[in-house]
Amino acid sequence: MATRTTERTSDSRSNSRKAAASGWIGSALEYYDWFVYAQAAALVFPSIFFPEGNATVALVSSLGTYAVGYVARPIGAILFGHYGDRHGRKNVLVLAMLLMGFSTFAVALLPTYHQAGLLAPVLLVLLRFVQGFAVAGELSGASAMIAEHAPFGRRGYYTSFSLHGTQAGQIIAAAVFLPLSAVLSDQAFDSWGWRIPFLLSAVVVFAGYVIRRRVEETEVFTKAEDTPTRAPFVQVMRESGTDVLRAICMTLVNVIGVVVSVFGAAYATQSGYGIEMSKSVYLWIPVVANLVALPFIPWFASLSDRFGRRPLMIVGALGSGLLSFAYLWSVSRGDVVLTIVLAILTWGIFYQICNATFAAYYQELFPARTRVTGFAIAQNVGLTITAFLPSIFTLAAPPGSANVPLVIGGLCLGINVIAAIAAWSARETHRVPLEVLGEKDAVPMPREEFERLRSEAR
Repeated sequence: MATRTTERTSDSRSNSRKAAASGWIGSALEYYDWFVYAQAAALVFPSIFFPEGNATVALVSSLGTYAVGYVARPIGAILFGHYGDRHGRKNVLVLAMLLMGFSTFAVALLPTYHQAGLLAPVLLVLLRFVQGFAVAGELSGASAMIAEHAPFGRRGYYTSFSLHGTQAGQIIAAAVFLPLSAVLSDQAFDSWGWRIPFLLSAVVVFAGYVIRRRVEETEVFTKAEDTPTRAPFVQVMRESGTDVLRAICMTLVNVIGVVVSVFGAAYATQSGYGIEMSKSVYLWIPVVANLVALPFIPWFASLSDRFGRRPLMIVGALGSGLLSFAYLWSVSRGDVVLTIVLAILTWGIFYQICNATFAAYYQELFPARTRVTGFAIAQNVGLTITAFLPSIFTLAAPPGSANVPLVIGGLCLGINVIAAIAAWSARETHRVPLEVLGEKDAVPMPREEFERLRSEAR
């Protein structure tokens, strides 16, 4: 009996690690692809995929193709959520990764506007739509797979590796683009150099496919298959609609990334605001902030296993919201060093308290039969709302405005207060056993027993 127990424990730990590795590499690939496109849309797509003559129209059109990906995300959330809850976490992860890899690799092979005319931007928009569709299923499926394989008391820590992968993907994207743009001439980069980051995605797709095929389907999903639901979307909205709304509101904490790297970049560098920092500062801020975030993500996730999800979500939202005032004030002074330090504190540390926690928390709010759907809808609807915030902030504080730090900082803090209230109103889940997660009347395990099991799972 002892030997069998030891074997099961060993198998369980192996599956936990495989699931975490699968989530990490898949998320890294998906978000590498996502941010490679974002950088190319700003740097090269306006001049090669759109007609010459009006640089502003070309830039707006190029960034519009980037926005198409966000429009596709809620659609992908519903369909991938349905697939993941009906056919398994493993299957949805493989499908999402292959779709993302195919669409990204295909971008590298596209003809330019000079070669194919209007067909070039049409194909670019279509592939961006596929990217947005695919990325909607990645994090929800990956974190479900990890959470359901994770040892009890360590769900937060293990699930955070999917978020760790998203940060790594952003860093890798920048690490590939920056040297190419520095080494190659502008002509060579615009001609063929920009295609290299897109082609490289094929290597990671192959590695990710091999890893994901080796991960076993989770036991909790296999049991849930005995009572399948025909329409997970309908069921999750009927049974867990308030939790979907809470998770959407908590997702709005992503306004921090908008304030620091999107609106913050425009405020710091556009001549209309009168500050005119070097644009290179804002090429490096996301890289440095994400590098700082990497060691903090698993640490904050472990704290959420120990102290609970709600306290960390509330502290992260309110702390980063308050720091946004100081960050924007440092930009208004043109103080580069202070701006970088506060960007790291705001985005690289305090925001990461929420970022490290939400993947486990959202999974724990929903039962197994609608878990992927609930997570996917909440996260992607929240992110789609956040995608429109740069335009709203620009209307609220256009170039030439006074008191920009107060206006935009106030909006940011207000949005984060909504996220904190949503977290406060949600039930605590970190001590609830996996089998009864999502049930409104689920009883948390006694703290002493929880701590004992958690210590054994290390």
